[in-house]
Amino acid sequence: MKRLIVEFGMGTSLRRGDYTQAAVRGVRDALWRNSINLAELFGFEKADMRITVDIGVQQPQAVDVAEVLKVFPYGQAQVQLHHGGLDTPRPDGQGHPTIMANVALSVGFDMERTDG
Repeated sequence: MKRLIVEFGMGTSLRRGDYTQAAVRGVRDALWRNSINLAELFGFEKADMRITVDIGVQQPQAVDVAEVLKVFPYGQAQVQLHHGGLDTPRPDGQGHPTIMANVALSVGFDMERTDG
């Protein structure tokens, strides 16, 4: 795969303590903030897009990858979970922490080399 762009996003779960929710919001942040028109530019179908999704949260095992994949309207996405992000305790010390997820989307295509 030839990686052509990387987009970044950040998502939160403010009260529910939901790592999947934070991850999904981070993916949406990366996708919806940008217009990715690479497929047309290189003569590919949108379905040909290869998307690597790196998500950093404090509890990677708590992210439901199937829910994250539902966000993508097209392309072939692969999710990789990492320890990262940030859990911030609530000021009153009660309830779930505020969860922040960091997301990096790498987008590319399987391309043939044209330089020999």
